[in-house]
Amino acid sequence: MLKNFKYTDGLFARYANLVCDVVVPYQEKALRNEIEGIAPSFAFANFKNAAILNKTGKIPQDGEHKGALYLDSDVAKWLEASAYSLAVKENKDLEKRIDQICDLIGQAQETDGYLDTYYTLNAPDKKFTYLAMGHELYCAGHMMEAAVAIYDVTGSRKLLDVMCKNADMLYRVFVTEKRDGYPGHPEIELALLKLWKVTQNPKYLELAKHFIEVRGVDRDFFPNEYKNNGRNDRCNNEYYVSHKPVREQSDAVGHAVRAVYLYTGMADLAANTEDKELEEVCFKLFESIEKRRMYITGGIGSTNQGEAFTTDYHLPNDTAYNETCASIALIFFGAKLLKLRRQGRIADVMERAIYNTVLAGVELDGKKFFYVNPLEVMPGVAEKVVTHWCVRPQRPGWFGCACCPPNAARLLASVAKYGWDEEDGVLYSNLFMAGELSLPSVTIEVETTYPFGDTVKYKVKKGQTKLAIHIPSFTLKKFSVSHKGELKDGYYYIDAKEGEEIVLKLDMTPRFNRANSNVTSTSGMAAVTVGPVVYCSEEKDNGDIFAFSFDSSKKLKLKAETPAEIGGFTSAADDLGKIYTVEAKGFEMVLDNPDELYVTDEYKEVKKSVKLIPYFMWANRGLNKMRVWMPIK
Repeated sequence: MLKNFKYTDGLFARYANLVCDVVVPYQEKALRNEIEGIAPSFAFANFKNAAILNKTGKIPQDGEHKGALYLDSDVAKWLEASAYSLAVKENKDLEKRIDQICDLIGQAQETDGYLDTYYTLNAPDKKFTYLAMGHELYCAGHMMEAAVAIYDVTGSRKLLDVMCKNADMLYRVFVTEKRDGYPGHPEIELALLKLWKVTQNPKYLELAKHFIEVRGVDRDFFPNEYKNNGRNDRCNNEYYVSHKPVREQSDAVGHAVRAVYLYTGMADLAANTEDKELEEVCFKLFESIEKRRMYITGGIGSTNQGEAFTTDYHLPNDTAYNETCASIALIFFGAKLLKLRRQGRIADVMERAIYNTVLAGVELDGKKFFYVNPLEVMPGVAEKVVTHWCVRPQRPGWFGCACCPPNAARLLASVAKYGWDEEDGVLYSNLFMAGELSLPSVTIEVETTYPFGDTVKYKVKKGQTKLAIHIPSFTLKKFSVSHKGELKDGYYYIDAKEGEEIVLKLDMTPRFNRANSNVTSTSGMAAVTVGPVVYCSEEKDNGDIFAFSFDSSKKLKLKAETPAEIGGFTSAADDLGKIYTVEAKGFEMVLDNPDELYVTDEYKEVKKSVKLIPYFMWANRGLNKMRVWMPIK
């Protein structure tokens, strides 16, 4: 669908253009270590040095691998984002640079197909001896995804051939030669399935299935690797999602990104092999996330200890981890689940994740990024106190572990893949985005300002199709469609014919949300949403937001404003246009003596209104207190 859809305007168009014009060039410079004042990256340099070693037999002076051992994956994700950006905007110079980088990667590949600059340069005798933390298979998976993206968009097989050679080597090692092991960081499973779909080489499907099926069968595998690599600490199999064979798993546990990348591969395998048992497992895991372990923002991973899921209903706000990559993985998982069961609740989760956590992961100027996405921030505590060390009150320009920035770029450049889907003669509109979709059977133009508008218009310019429109759960009780159809599992099915205009009206009433009483961190509190967008209060607009309580008897007031009208945003936000803000009435607690730590009667409650802005826009106006959940009376 990516090459078939062209954006016109709206929020997704804004971010797709931002990726093309700002994010991809900025990240290329970051990966080349050409931006002063940010965490250094040696990613391109490592490929160059590995290529020199392969050509000359010698590592150049000062040419050892530098930086994190998984830096190859940053290049891969950037390549994937760059390829997808070419589907949005033609860029011959970028296409040429991509081609040159693919040449370099091919030169860094060893003759047997092995590709990993850390082990090639620094530890050639340690290949596949530390799968738990070595990231060889993780990096290979991301490079496979990049290869498929480049081939899909440009037709170039250069990197695809490199990664087919790599996959052939991995098949030989882990299937033919029966070497024990599976990835410590799942990712290659979903990538091999992509590679198989493009090449139709059955070995890649078999290898993906192998890595999924052997996981957790030998629960001593990673603990023994720890010992063999000189580690005396206890290996936590839950962290690696290897605590049980995958078919016995029912709760989302462990490192959130590892887990949901694995689940994505499992769901795709189930869909392509009609494996009903594996399908049931995938939906149990999805329900574990959706019903008990997901933040209202679509964030997952409650703790920085292992970047992990914890237990049911443990969703702290100020220490929430909610890695940007984890919500991206959740969108990938949702897209594969939709191939198994077309249910609106899955698309609901995808919406929550992308409009809130994923967009919050990128500064409005496209040059700063969040790794961690909390729901409450107090400057002076965040990043300072040991329990809050991972929470940044402002986005940095880069990270030593920079997995999230290029991951966000590749998703935002390719979001049309998740917005539209075609299956069994039905065209599915999963996410609302303004633009034109041109397929052999039908051309449809979509007009909408969603999520900052209540109308979506589908104009059938050519042909006809069975159209299924996702009706988000927030509006199921109050929506209208101009054409008769059938509502089933959160999708509205219509026979769409040439010349027709189908108009969907949504209920965008601002609402208070309460959490299950088992979520103790939000007891007696509420969060505000408008459609799929979660709202927050910032100190910039409201002063001391931690002294404020909502008045539940007062209606929330919706207003359409530009960032300039809200105030404090740079010109980088101007192209957002009109966005919704919310005014909420309530009470501010004012102490007679502000220096007292505790008081009884020495305070008063003063009526006050606060302005709420979309969560994804927070931390764009300097150092600020921020809160999503607030007390309510």
